[in-house]
Amino acid sequence: MKLVIDAFGGDNAPQCVVDAVCAALKKDPELHFILTGRKEALESAFACEDMSRVQIVDAPDVITCDEQPTVAVKRKKQSSLVAAMDVMARHEADCLISAGSTGAVLTAATLIVRRIPGVKRPALAPVMPTAEKPFLLLDCGANADCKPEYLQQFAIMGSAYMQGVMGISSPAVGLVNNGEEAAKGSELSKAAYGLLCNTDVDFKGNCEGREIFSGEYDVIVTDGFTGNVILKEAEGLSAALFKMIKKGLYSSFRTKLGALLAKPAFRSVKKTMDYTEYGGAPLLGINGGIIKAHGSSDAKAMLSAIEQAKKYVSGRVTEKIAAGIAAAEAEAETEKTND
Repeated sequence: MKLVIDAFGGDNAPQCVVDAVCAALKKDPELHFILTGRKEALESAFACEDMSRVQIVDAPDVITCDEQPTVAVKRKKQSSLVAAMDVMARHEADCLISAGSTGAVLTAATLIVRRIPGVKRPALAPVMPTAEKPFLLLDCGANADCKPEYLQQFAIMGSAYMQGVMGISSPAVGLVNNGEEAAKGSELSKAAYGLLCNTDVDFKGNCEGREIFSGEYDVIVTDGFTGNVILKEAEGLSAALFKMIKKGLYSSFRTKLGALLAKPAFRSVKKTMDYTEYGGAPLLGINGGIIKAHGSSDAKAMLSAIEQAKKYVSGRVTEKIAAGIAAAEAEAETEKTND
């Protein structure tokens, strides 16, 4: 298996990438890497390590988060991100990881690697924690405005990911809505509900806001605008809750003693909520594996992203998505012919 990493994407690059790659190489003797970025700096960082399974592609430029994505991708042909996408487009690697600009990753993947045939829009899909088990939320920002058929494809893509990476044979799919009834919601959600009822996924119906983190669903589908709001609200709420709990626990000597006893439990909860445990958000619908790691990823988070990429490849997620999309298109054509 060969993975390509944008070695200069993210706040802690390239050192976090080098540290993660070294750890992954020691852990898995069958793993190979292609790193894109400033060659001299990368070779210096690997000075004391065995580089027999590491290839470096020199790319002197870096796309920053404050640049306009489309303009940057087209102008900076020698950037670490574009060089990594070129590797994927030439099918020289099985999966790509980048902690760089989200907009630039989305743009470069669509323009250079391109979509799986039949996929109307790619979707950004972070893994989200619950008290019971993690779920996949898509889309989370790639498509602010959606059509019903986009949401149908999101359900197919999300199910393929959870089957291939998480090992769930029949992922439960929910559609974000403001009520359980099929007739409730916006025109988009009502039309999407009808399509999902006739799609080869385990569709469980509408999912209200209070049910999103219930653990009842493996895949939760919505438009990119709503998904991004859910993602950011969850991040803000969890930070606020931890702050409130910490304040309460340190309010008196008695509560401080209780906090000391409960420390292992709090450590477990913190680990469950820690994004570094999950790696990154897959960009589903692209003709090859793309993992968008968090911009502030450290070596631990990057190593988690590498493990996630390995599962993506071994789980044949791209192939599963392609098959699911083709089957849905064939079903739609059959219905048109019958009508």
